Amino acid sequence: MEKQGKWQYNLLRKKVHRPLSRKTALPLPAERNVASADPLPPRAAWSHDGTDATLEISGDWRRDGPEVEITGDAPAQAPARYQVDSLGSYDSTLPAFLLARFRAVTPSPADSDDAPSFTGLPDNLRGLLELALAVPEESDTRNTPQVSSDLRKLGKISLQLWASVSGLANFTGQSVLSLGRFITGKARFRSSEFWLTLQQCGIDALPIVSLISFLIGLILAFVGNVQLANFGASLFVADLVGIAMVREMGVVMTAIIMSGRTGAAFAAHLGSMKANEEIDALRTFGFDPFDFLVLPRLLALVLMMPVLTIYANIVGILGGMLVGFFVGIEPELYWTETLAAVDLTNASLGVIKSVFFGAAIAISGCMQGMKAGNSSAAVGEATTRAVVASITAVIVLDSGFAAIFTLLDI
Repeated sequence: MEKQGKWQYNLLRKKVHRPLSRKTALPLPAERNVASADPLPPRAAWSHDGTDATLEISGDWRRDGPEVEITGDAPAQAPARYQVDSLGSYDSTLPAFLLARFRAVTPSPADSDDAPSFTGLPDNLRGLLELALAVPEESDTRNTPQVSSDLRKLGKISLQLWASVSGLANFTGQSVLSLGRFITGKARFRSSEFWLTLQQCGIDALPIVSLISFLIGLILAFVGNVQLANFGASLFVADLVGIAMVREMGVVMTAIIMSGRTGAAFAAHLGSMKANEEIDALRTFGFDPFDFLVLPRLLALVLMMPVLTIYANIVGILGGMLVGFFVGIEPELYWTETLAAVDLTNASLGVIKSVFFGAAIAISGCMQGMKAGNSSAAVGEATTRAVVASITAVIVLDSGFAAIFTLLDI
């Protein structure tokens, strides 16, 4: 067996290393006048002789040359003969042109009974075309545009919606697990970053919250006074402004402000860290990104949203009191009516909702930042998505709370 293996190996070496003779050498496509300094433009002229068509090919056919000039009407069949008397040098451009013509008139020349004629073509060009047409074209390799049906579009939308919902559920679950580790004392994050985030979510947001809440109180008082003055009940402007601020407007406007301010800041900060591979570095050093990055922001916003809501309610009521003073309502009387209309139950509803709003804003901002791409453009897109997602979550949650409070008759 060993001798037989050596004999086969030596025979194989002789076959591999045996040089090709002139008889077995493959013919190469000829290229004439390659060094010509002034190439002739390629031309293809069709002429008809009864039922047969003749294709006259002339000029230099080069890949980097001028475009092909086609004259005459191309028939619906392959040419019967060719005239190449004026043909110059050519490369793969000419075989590609002829092969495309064959494919156009006969989609599957290899399966066709009538083989195309190559009369008049050079031998090397004829050999290339015969070799190319001997193999049928793979129909599935063409870049055919797919017709998108309504059912396909519905399927894509459903898959995207499912991916978004599952991603949100996954991120929320990991945030809850991180919060559980914080309660049990197992979460690790920098306390300095927590206090800095707490300041950014609280004290730094007071100016914009004060302005918006004060203007909202003014608007509610103006609109309410125009209607209530017709019935001589301008005093009830205090009831309208107080109840509207503590139940809905104070917490909703504060949540929208924090969505555009703090939620966007969370997404931009975490998106920049993702683009700079800082989050991957935290994983490499053994830190959980949720404990180190998401948890401090979630705790800070959840703690500060009730405080900001109470502050917004007070500022909005003061704005309504200013309008009441201009329409003839004494501030003491206005304040007494407000206290009579706003009880502890109404005052606590907005504070309860603010906790959930803060969690929704923090989760939306951090999630969009954590899933951002590795470019500056992706960071901007993540910031935009964070603002949209936060405001949408706030409105949806507020609608759900309104339905629950109505069912509970609160």
